[in-house]
Amino acid sequence: MLPKETITSKADIADADIPEPIAVVYRHPDFIVIDKPIGISVHKDQQLSGLPDWVAQQTGDAKLWLVHRLDKITSGLLILARNSAAAAEFSRLFQTHKIEKHYIALSSGKPKKKQGMVTGDMAKTRNGSWKLCRSQTNPAVTRFHSVLCEPGLRLFHLMPKSGKTHQLRVAMKSLGSPILGDQRYGDKTALDRTYLHAYALKFEYRGEKIVITQLPHSGKYFLRAEVQQQLLRLTIDCTTD
Repeated sequence: MLPKETITSKADIADADIPEPIAVVYRHPDFIVIDKPIGISVHKDQQLSGLPDWVAQQTGDAKLWLVHRLDKITSGLLILARNSAAAAEFSRLFQTHKIEKHYIALSSGKPKKKQGMVTGDMAKTRNGSWKLCRSQTNPAVTRFHSVLCEPGLRLFHLMPKSGKTHQLRVAMKSLGSPILGDQRYGDKTALDRTYLHAYALKFEYRGEKIVITQLPHSGKYFLRAEVQQQLLRLTIDCTTD
């Protein structure tokens, strides 16, 4: 079981100057893939340049284009295009669902089902969060499966088939298993982070098949031995499909 904690979540702290270089995990003449840390917005705010500008300074690129997004509380793989033609191509790939995205999450809640699909329209609530509806007009679709790592701690492999705001967080809440540390969507435990990580991307770019994986390196529950064993199995499965 998970102990009660009173650690302030990094995702709740306002963005400060990015303290260290962002890890570049894949380089291509047309794009790079970075490992975005938690607690960093991909957008500009009043004080800071956006993440693409910061990474461009680090890599020496004149400009980098943001072609998809991760929530501030989510760590993991983020593609940045190195030219406008590549940005347009990635926009097409995402719009036509040609990029396979894989996420991992931890939860202390017992899910209504251990694997399957979560589908439904999403509607905004009065407090600015989102909820899953029964209607299927333009549904958010998430495929998932899960495995128990230890009593009170379950690992979820999440594969979104659409790209709605807060889709995975809402899907997990609807299963009765809010993401560990996600206080907005039902987990009231204050932890060192929200346990959602974008860990794999699979796609074909101009005839080249590309598979990129990056396991989380922050968050003490992600680093537990039982969780690491399951993540290793997941990575092997993902790269051998």
